[in-house]
Amino acid sequence: MTSRDVAVIGAGSFGAWTAWLLRRAGLSVVLVDAYGPGNSRASSGGETRVIRMGYGSDETYTRWSRRSLERWTELSREAGDGLFHRTGVLWIAQGEDPLTLATLSTLARLGVAHERLSRAEAETRWPQIASGPDAWVVHEPDSGVLMARRAVQALVDRARRDGVDYVPARVVPPAEKGRLAAVALSNGERLPAGIFVFACGPWLPKLFPGLLGPRIFVTRQEVFYFGPPAGDTRFAPPALPAWVDFAEQVYGIPDIEGRGFKVAPDRHGPPFDPDSGERVVTPAALASVRAYVGRHFPALAVAPLVGSEVCQYENTSNGDFLLDRHPEHENVWLAGGGSGHGFKHGPAVGEYLAARITTGGPVEEKFAFSTKATVQKRSVF
Repeated sequence: MTSRDVAVIGAGSFGAWTAWLLRRAGLSVVLVDAYGPGNSRASSGGETRVIRMGYGSDETYTRWSRRSLERWTELSREAGDGLFHRTGVLWIAQGEDPLTLATLSTLARLGVAHERLSRAEAETRWPQIASGPDAWVVHEPDSGVLMARRAVQALVDRARRDGVDYVPARVVPPAEKGRLAAVALSNGERLPAGIFVFACGPWLPKLFPGLLGPRIFVTRQEVFYFGPPAGDTRFAPPALPAWVDFAEQVYGIPDIEGRGFKVAPDRHGPPFDPDSGERVVTPAALASVRAYVGRHFPALAVAPLVGSEVCQYENTSNGDFLLDRHPEHENVWLAGGGSGHGFKHGPAVGEYLAARITTGGPVEEKFAFSTKATVQKRSVF
């Protein structure tokens, strides 16, 4: 197989953006994925993802979200396929919630459009939401929803038109240390390259078990879609934004393209294998989500379940991304730990990695391998 400047392993949000931007920088690039862009096993699969600017006091992710939204919007215009829906995003807070208060300060400091609303103001504007007795909200009007699966597929199509080669194959875990000359593929071929970027999400611990097995936590996550009553448009855009309830660690997306009203717990589930795990939701999780919907969206208390998904998160110990060189392979980069909040940042991650590969520069400490612990303690939401 012909050698390229860069081989990117994983055609999800991180990998596809990195491959395309490296190609735009003039490098020869091959993109490899075992199951295909936007497949049902991938962390970048599924129908929808929220893109929001709020991240507490963390300016980096707010800046990256804003930059990424520009890129996603550009892709949506070029694809002509409605890949971004400007629904707005609500943060639902309770009392003196420190994360939301810090978010307000950051949004104001960086000039991100937003408004703070009392419970009464919010429930007047969105009466379908019962936000709670001590609630208030932050509204980001320019944020919204990305059509995840279609967006990744559109991005890979664009990358291929621009000269990125695509190979559908599984990569065998590298055995040797030092500079990596090539990786073995499941089809029996060897793929040589000057630089390798492993952006394969929940498969990172499988490819580098000794290094990342204790540092990337792959968990089972359940997602539910409920059917609003016939003719009821209160739960679809523009009547309802996407929303995030950090107090109860639940988020939701309005009924887009007739898929249903999406609700998903954001708490980390049990360990999960992305290859062999069964993707059927549990009755206990459904009962818990139904109870939540009944409390906060009472008109949907008895709405039928019209769809469900089981996906996975793959997070580092604290939720910061891993974007660093492999400590034992000088020409190998690792890009992962993005689940739960990473999909939206694909363009910014791609720009970050492409810049370091083409022009060099130090790795930011928060993304360094050295800052990734072996005990899970989430601090990024």
